Amino acid sequence: MKGVVVKSTGSWYLVRDAEGKLHRARLRGKFKIKGLKVSNPLAVGDRVEFDIETTGEDTAVIHKIEDRENYIIRQSTHKTAYSHIIAANLDQALLIVTLVSPRTSFGFIDRFLVTAEAYDIPTILVFNKTDLYDEEMRDYQRQISHMYQQIGYNSITVSAKSNEGIEEMNSLLHGKTTLLSGHSGVGKSTLINIIVPDLELKTSEISDFSDKGVHTTTFAEMFEVDKDTYIIDTPGIKELGIVDIPKNQLGHYFPEMRERMNQCRFNNCTHFNEPGCAIVEAVRHNEISLTRYESYLSILMGDDNRK
Repeated sequence: MKGVVVKSTGSWYLVRDAEGKLHRARLRGKFKIKGLKVSNPLAVGDRVEFDIETTGEDTAVIHKIEDRENYIIRQSTHKTAYSHIIAANLDQALLIVTLVSPRTSFGFIDRFLVTAEAYDIPTILVFNKTDLYDEEMRDYQRQISHMYQQIGYNSITVSAKSNEGIEEMNSLLHGKTTLLSGHSGVGKSTLINIIVPDLELKTSEISDFSDKGVHTTTFAEMFEVDKDTYIIDTPGIKELGIVDIPKNQLGHYFPEMRERMNQCRFNNCTHFNEPGCAIVEAVRHNEISLTRYESYLSILMGDDNRK
């Protein structure tokens, strides 16, 4: 039988077959993904082959993982030198961003976009909690949206409280498998509850002490919105370490750098302090955003990935 992993709890998985029936399943033996050292061999969105066990219990055994079209991956926060696959076989990702309560940093946004670029996953920025904005904050958000629009990333503004932008978000989801990601507390589960009200996902208030979100989603899970429309909710990400991108290739995943690379004096330019660097020159002339360039340098130097 063939199916799609719709929930992962570490050792057991929930698999939806072609007829929509759900099966509680486990892996047969140890799976090693070629070229990847991962803490989770299976991720939500993986397409698998499985057999129903003959023990009398309503369980199944997964014996094959089909090749992935793409995936979002990060450094494992629990196993040194390992990576963790967040979700696989995506049509797109919506990165939920909040400018207040909590604040999403440019560094986090850009790390996510770099990872999505590396695996050809189209990404849209969703600025949530606009009901908390004053006019000055709205203007600031428009500036940020314009900056990302200039390099090819669209964005929308939404408010789970006032329903602003919910219809537009619904139209973006239609007919696709979409990963919803972002920090804890940005409102992923609340937005999903509005889009698929029958789910009644657990949500939490923001911690007054730290102005950070509290994890309410424990495991990644795929939900069916309607026929051919699926959303994947994931635990809030505190850290997003870049995986398997060599330093000399990093600039290729910044679209505004990629289009200027052949203008650098040296083919192996790292766009840091080499003479004749077209990227550094573009930053000086405000043709490349300083915040984006700072994100590039942060990743290049291996700085703290929470910033």
